[in-house]
Amino acid sequence: MLHNVDLILTLAGGLSAALVLGFITQKLRMSPIVGYLLAGIIVGPYSPGFVADADTASQCAEIGIILLMFGVGLHFHLKDLLAVQRIVLPGAAAQIGAATLLGMVVSHGFGWSWAAGAVFGMAISVASTVVLTRVLSDNKALHTTTGHVALGWLVVEDLFTILLLVLLPAIVGGNEQSESVWHVLAVTTLKLGALVVFALVVGQRIIPKLLAYVARTGTRDLFTLSVLVLALGVAVGAANFFGASMALGAFLSGMVVGQSEFSSQAAAEALPMRDAFAVLFFVSVGMLFNPASLISDWPLILATLGIVLIGKPLAAFIVVKLFGKPLRMALSVAVALAQIGEFSFILAAMGVSFGVLPKEASSAIIVTAIVSITLNPLLYRRINGAAHWLESKGIGLPRLDENELSHPEGAQRIIVVGYGPVGKQLTGILRDNNLDVVVVEMNIDTVRQVSALGEKIIYGDATQREVLLHAGAEEAEGLIISSSSAPAGEIVEVARAINPNLRILVHTTYLRVAENLKSEGVSAVFSGEREVAVAMTEHLMRDFGATDEQIDRERRKLRERMA
Repeated sequence: MLHNVDLILTLAGGLSAALVLGFITQKLRMSPIVGYLLAGIIVGPYSPGFVADADTASQCAEIGIILLMFGVGLHFHLKDLLAVQRIVLPGAAAQIGAATLLGMVVSHGFGWSWAAGAVFGMAISVASTVVLTRVLSDNKALHTTTGHVALGWLVVEDLFTILLLVLLPAIVGGNEQSESVWHVLAVTTLKLGALVVFALVVGQRIIPKLLAYVARTGTRDLFTLSVLVLALGVAVGAANFFGASMALGAFLSGMVVGQSEFSSQAAAEALPMRDAFAVLFFVSVGMLFNPASLISDWPLILATLGIVLIGKPLAAFIVVKLFGKPLRMALSVAVALAQIGEFSFILAAMGVSFGVLPKEASSAIIVTAIVSITLNPLLYRRINGAAHWLESKGIGLPRLDENELSHPEGAQRIIVVGYGPVGKQLTGILRDNNLDVVVVEMNIDTVRQVSALGEKIIYGDATQREVLLHAGAEEAEGLIISSSSAPAGEIVEVARAINPNLRILVHTTYLRVAENLKSEGVSAVFSGEREVAVAMTEHLMRDFGATDEQIDRERRKLRERMA
């Protein structure tokens, strides 16, 4: 009972402080992340007043990381990772090597052993999953080529960290255990390979079938529950059976779901909690901050900040440029990776527990994490200005990467909600006129039949923001709600919030609904009651011998009266 009280107090206190300070920092034109970190400091053990439970906050943050990585996996296809493998594999290796070498040199100046410096350097070489994805998402770069490179880079760092966490106990045992080191390395590599094969091959056959079976029930709660079970279940299974991180397991699970028809609906239905739990990650980081460490360890903190904010980004920038990529991409990847987070804490804690790292290493990493996480969103917003300045000095020529375009050039995008008789006919006419049409449909069998024909259709509920975003509502020219049974009011509200300039046409049954929709800014409403009345009037007049002119006149009068 006492534990439940601690959980509720931690959630209420931590989220309330995050809400207030996040709102204030947003008003000050700073990233809300700064507010979340400050909230953690306020509710942490080193500040007076209310103290949240650190273990509870950390566990909630872990759930946030799992849900966040599952969401990233939903939109990160395997082909995207393979497309950037040539740059992310050597790039991540070069950056980790540079950070490790710098860590060894700097720490040796403080009297540490070379082994301690190596562990310290590797700990600060790993970027934060939560920060990187949040910054890329906030700047609409998550699903661009730059975002794919940064995420692929992060996946390689994740795999490296997993190997290090498994190997570190064997490595610190001494030279007599060199055979066991190679044995552990081989076993770990095999386990990671088995996880990837299981997730992408076995999971590809089982998971979509399971979701399709649940989707056919038409029960929204069951679909939401099934996706959450997949995200958390695969994450836990990856840790317990394959020795991988739960974040990597959740990412792979998301990739599998993302290959199916359920990606947009899964993001809309099952991940509303991810932002709240991700906020708790930043709160939990802030709770670790001890102001006293600024006085006792400031030289080491400054040196660590120099490596994270200058050394790591510079190594990434050089690698990206060596591969002939644009200046803006090199700057974006470098800045996105200029921070440290969750894995850095884990590695540092393990190093201290084995007696390899001194205790001041943890303090330096915590302070560096807070400062780098705070600065990262602010620095990322300055990339365009920095790129303009460098280009004006002749450093890097402006270059448009065609893969950065979010939509094909030329055709206007129209979103059609519903693929019944009306939606099917409208879609055919629009496509015949060379318009880029995306259909949103809730019947999974219809989605699969239409998708098999090579046409753009996604499974999802159009009242969900994620679904409309996945359909391209931000750049769309029009939205047609073709099904009279669809909750038009809710769809219109969500669509208008995404794109205020969207031209919206609605098919509805009742005239009273049509009047309400017009007041909400719908461009045109087509009512079933009105069209039936017009059709019946026209039929009767023809039976009584009316001329075409008389019929046309009465049709116009009737439409005006029922408008």
